[in-house]
Amino acid sequence: MARINLLPWRAELRKQKQREFIALAFFTGIVAVFVVFLVHTYMDGLISYQNARNQYLRNELTLLDHKITKIKSLDTTKKALLNRMKIVEELQASRPGVVHLFDQLVTTEPPGLYLTSFEQKGETIALAGRADSNARVSAYMRRLDASPWFENAKLDLIVTKNTGIGKVSDFDLTVQQSTPAAKDANKKRGQ
Repeated sequence: MARINLLPWRAELRKQKQREFIALAFFTGIVAVFVVFLVHTYMDGLISYQNARNQYLRNELTLLDHKITKIKSLDTTKKALLNRMKIVEELQASRPGVVHLFDQLVTTEPPGLYLTSFEQKGETIALAGRADSNARVSAYMRRLDASPWFENAKLDLIVTKNTGIGKVSDFDLTVQQSTPAAKDANKKRGQ
């Protein structure tokens, strides 16, 4: 029988398989690094894209906040202007009322009676004066109630004094300022 040594062939095959394994492992390592690099680059791209979108949204939100602030300031200005317009309209509407008020105070005053003071708080007018008699004061109150510009005349105080020229009555009364339209509406509601 012939002796054949198979060991060098097996050792040679083992070395070749080891070289193939190392080459395959090296190639697999390179492919794995390349795949990791591609995945990392792709993820960085996604993150960069998302950060860009987030920054765009932040910028838009800043612009919107600025616009909202402008709108609020415009609303405030609008309300202030509307309030001013309302005050001007009220002043325009009440302008003839002052003229009528003074005119009616004079025309309703009976002879023998004169006013010493006049004070208005809102719609309430406080009048003080002197009269020859108590009857003149009551006539004045009736005339005030009959006037379309006054209503609810109320006597607060009347004091009769003896003076060198005779008896004089000092009086204080209050009356409500009205408009003819409001007085007509009150009469219709009362009927």
